[in-house]
Amino acid sequence: MQKLYDSDAQLLGYVAGAAGRQTLYDRDFRLLGYYFPATDKTYDADMRLIGRGNLLTTLVPVQTE
Repeated sequence: MQKLYDSDAQLLGYVAGAAGRQTLYDRDFRLLGYYFPATDKTYDADMRLIGRGNLLTTLVPVQTE
């Protein structure tokens, strides 16, 4: 599992890879989306197409505090 951080070293989320896909979770382990390398497509948590290529990081919510 890979951790994602912002420029202030704040944890934003996690990317896990298994079964031919990458899965994105936010920092509270809520599912945000999937990337399927075989088809080169990214989907949100409801399996709506986001676009071609690995766009998982575009699904990470911006943290404002």
